[in-house]
Amino acid sequence: MAKNLKKKSTNLETKSTRENNVSKKTVEKESRPVKETSRSGGIRKEYLNNANLCRVTFKLSKEAAKGAESVYIAGDFNNWDISANPMTKTESGDYTARLDLETGREYQFRYLIDESRWENDWNADRYVKSCYGDCDNSVVVT
Repeated sequence: MAKNLKKKSTNLETKSTRENNVSKKTVEKESRPVKETSRSGGIRKEYLNNANLCRVTFKLSKEAAKGAESVYIAGDFNNWDISANPMTKTESGDYTARLDLETGREYQFRYLIDESRWENDWNADRYVKSCYGDCDNSVVVT
C-alpha cells in the first residue's frame, strides 16, 4: 500500500509540474511583443500581447549626451520626477532606459543631463511647446 501511495504522489507531482510549466509558457507567450516598431534613432516600441502596454526603450546618443556623467528621463509618465528614471550608460557611450507605458496615449518628456541641462530626443514622434521657458518637449506616442 505504501508503494501505491508513493506512486500516486509521484504522478500527482509530475502532473502538477507539467501544469505549472504549461501555465508559465502561456504567461511568457502572452507577454511577448506582438508588434515592434523601431526608429533609426532613439525610441524603440514593443506592443505587448494581452496587455494595454507598450514597452518603450529610450536611447540618448553619445553625441547628444556630450560626455555626461548622469542622465535621467523625466516626463508625463513619472510626473516629471527628475530622479525617478535614471538611464544606463552603454559601452558605446549612449544612455538607455526602458519603460512600460499605457497604450493609446501621448507622453511629453525630456532628458536631464548632469542635473543641469535638458535635451530633447532627436527622434521623438513629435515636439510640443513647453509651458515652462522658451523650449519644446519631446513626445512619444504609444
